Amino acid sequence: MKKVYYEKVGGRYKPVAEYDSDITDSFRHGNHIVMCHPGGRSFRYNIDPAFGPMIAAGHIAEEAMVKAMLTASERRPTNMPITPAQKKAWNALAKALDDDICSLQSSSAHDVVAAGVKALVDEANKLLTDPATKHAWEQFMLVAALKKTST
Repeated sequence: MKKVYYEKVGGRYKPVAEYDSDITDSFRHGNHIVMCHPGGRSFRYNIDPAFGPMIAAGHIAEEAMVKAMLTASERRPTNMPITPAQKKAWNALAKALDDDICSLQSSSAHDVVAAGVKALVDEANKLLTDPATKHAWEQFMLVAALKKTST
């Protein structure tokens, strides 16, 4: 579908832009994911089909992953567990120093990424509990496998 957009200049309308769905919605050779969300769409082109659910879940799970990674990267006392009195003192220190608690222990980059990956896996597993989603995924994997063997 072609659509021309006009702008009123003085008393006349002049064309300022053109939209062609045949061009914008076309895909090149390969496997692709189209994610539709409120306010837009995102495309991932030429992906390995084995990564399809991970990429889709990653897009859906982005907020959950960020939250899990932020929680995993929070600073905390080196020695755990702490007593109630130590926890009270810790909270007072954290409140007083705000973001200046730089000499305290943080999680390793590995632990932070592991928390994000766990959130990603959890979201992928939630998606695949829906029978329609699971069936669609299985069909996609079958077609991808057939395509891979035919090229």
